[in-house]
Amino acid sequence: MSEILNPDLCIIGAGSGGLSVAAAARALGASVVLIERDTMGGDCLNTGCVPSKALIAAAKRAHTIRNTSVFGVSASELKVNVGKVHAHVHGVISSIAPHDSVDRFESLGATVIRAHATFLDKKTVRAGEQIIKARRFVIATGSSPSIPPIKGIEDVKYLTNESIFSLTRKPAHLIIIGGGPIGMELAQAHFRLGCDVSVIEMFNPLAKDDPELSAIALRKIAAEGVTIHAQTGVEAVETRGANIFVTIKSKTEIQTISGSHLLVAAGRKANVEGVGLKEAGIKLKGGAIGVNRGMKTSNRRVYAIGDVTGGLQFTHMAGYHAGLVVRNALFGLPVKENRLIIPWATYTDPEISQVGMSEEQARKSRGENIKVLRAVFAENDRARAEHRTEGLVKLITDNKGNILGAGIVGAQAGELISFFAYAMANKMKVGSLTRFVAPYPTISEIVKRVAYAFYADKVDNIWLSRLRRFNTMLP
Repeated sequence: MSEILNPDLCIIGAGSGGLSVAAAARALGASVVLIERDTMGGDCLNTGCVPSKALIAAAKRAHTIRNTSVFGVSASELKVNVGKVHAHVHGVISSIAPHDSVDRFESLGATVIRAHATFLDKKTVRAGEQIIKARRFVIATGSSPSIPPIKGIEDVKYLTNESIFSLTRKPAHLIIIGGGPIGMELAQAHFRLGCDVSVIEMFNPLAKDDPELSAIALRKIAAEGVTIHAQTGVEAVETRGANIFVTIKSKTEIQTISGSHLLVAAGRKANVEGVGLKEAGIKLKGGAIGVNRGMKTSNRRVYAIGDVTGGLQFTHMAGYHAGLVVRNALFGLPVKENRLIIPWATYTDPEISQVGMSEEQARKSRGENIKVLRAVFAENDRARAEHRTEGLVKLITDNKGNILGAGIVGAQAGELISFFAYAMANKMKVGSLTRFVAPYPTISEIVKRVAYAFYADKVDNIWLSRLRRFNTMLP
């Protein structure tokens, strides 16, 4: 057994959240032990955000080539080499990996241990042969694909996000169980790369997004050729020969569809097994680690961040949590999680993004004391030039101009939502979004357009009318 380590922080999990805590803590002079049993960089780098967006980028190029005629441009016959697409995806991962590597974090001065970590008691962690008694601990173990209890699933060779990016041959027909962001992103990407694709969703696809926004994206995905079975359950799956057969049940019928590959994208579960939570006195809440708004668990020495806490499972959410923990654990500064300032995006085409309250949430919270403002992409000159006129921006405010939330569906929605996220994080009113100058022609002009809509019903304001009349009297 090695000597006992006594760092300021011991971080369990070297995914995006854990790495963010480690880098920030070392930059501030704290001693750090970082423990990872699997791959540095976690899900986001290796099997999540990075490979999926690289695949989507390849699919977007294929789609562009197929649809150049609207611009008066002719392209030669499209060829998709899945092996080279695979190389592109993993090349992107490899280019980012050094930033998340053991070498980098050891160069920053962190002690990196490649082993499974488990709590022995409330103050002690064991990782391999090493014992760590830190001043504070951070659990950042992330999440894993959740496999639903479907009849026959244990006998079928299925894919998850952890294995689909290893494919080097094109699926003839990809069946996807789950119509959330992962399912719909990968459905559209694979269809654009030449696969037949069917999506089965028990409820409504993209149900966590504003339905007015998601409906626009779903219409586009279906129009491209993806078959979407909404409000449809999966009764059973089985392998027959080279194909996988999935029996599905909707409100009106039971049918069986067959495909070459099956992807399960039916949600994620927090990685809480084998960490020794009971020994550490850490309580669970809804299958995830329970934390207060300062990210502390029921053990005051231990924080938990990112996917393992449930809630919003985004890489940038884990990074946000990391900032809170560093401020509180190292400096004792009071911190409180505020989910209303956290934006998210679904990278279908068109993209969907949101921050703050949806219209439904705002109406439940504020009643009729809200304004719902809209601006459509069809009225944006750059969107017309690019033939990307599908979509809209939706802004929700109260009657005083305080921004309650925003949602976008359309080209670059994931980029545009930052305007609203910035305004909300800094408690800026809707008027602030009318005061910046956007270069012409850009998609970002639509942000000003929707903000100006707040004042549309004020043109008849009696004081404005008097001011106009007074101004006409001036020489």
